[in-house]
Amino acid sequence: MSLAELISKVFLPLSLAIIMLGMGMTLIPADFTRIIKQPKAILIGFTNQLVFLPLIGFSLAIVFNLNPTIAIGLMILASCPGGPTSNLITQVCKGNIALSVTLTAIASLTTILTIPFILSYTLEYFSSNTDVTIKLPILDTIIQIMGITVIPISIGMFVRKHKTNFAKRMEKPMRNASTVIFILVFIAVLAANIDKLVDGMKAAGLVTLILNIVTMGLGYLTAKLFRLNAKNTISITIESGIQNGTLAFVIATSILNNVEMGIPTAAYSIWMFLTGGILMWILGKRPRVDFK
Repeated sequence: MSLAELISKVFLPLSLAIIMLGMGMTLIPADFTRIIKQPKAILIGFTNQLVFLPLIGFSLAIVFNLNPTIAIGLMILASCPGGPTSNLITQVCKGNIALSVTLTAIASLTTILTIPFILSYTLEYFSSNTDVTIKLPILDTIIQIMGITVIPISIGMFVRKHKTNFAKRMEKPMRNASTVIFILVFIAVLAANIDKLVDGMKAAGLVTLILNIVTMGLGYLTAKLFRLNAKNTISITIESGIQNGTLAFVIATSILNNVEMGIPTAAYSIWMFLTGGILMWILGKRPRVDFK
């Protein structure tokens, strides 16, 4: 197993699972029931991810006149749901973690159906000569989501319920540890994929930067337009701009068997970590905001 494979298949999922465990220790069931009773934030975030993000990606591919392979790669990324990294960034930024986790879970399950539809049209539009049939590894995808998010968070919530004082004492140390893990993962990803990232920045650096900024801006504006509170606005902004790069790589390299289609994801990962890191640095120092 190469260093890149070790990081992507072992270290990264394990790190994210630890981060999810820490998040679970900050959550109680009321955090989720509150969202169900007021579903507006979920509908906004869901619409941004599954409707506007693919439309923005498709528009940018046409405006920048990308070659078919890079255009398809951009659409693979744009059709993917938010990843567990968005939950980490939301936690450090003091957003609504329950909303972030809920959006990640719902979008991840829904995109099992939407990704084949979007990418089938994309392949037909940008490359009429391809005969690729897209089939997501549904069971593997669900297991990945469960293993990295749902199970660790559930364990953390179990600890919070039965060891409340311990969980509260660990909240700040776990948040600090999450920030350190985030930085280490970023450095490790850069080091292990430096050749792909250089190619990615040359071929798709500008368009992926614009995609990241526009989608985050869209998240912020829609949250403000519908008068969401500060915690929900933070979550919607982050969820709109942080994608599941791991799933995008799997689709490009394993399902479509085209490494070049993974180039936009490599470039986007840099901007995603940088913009997410900036938000963590700015918002992480602010006092924790209330739901009102």
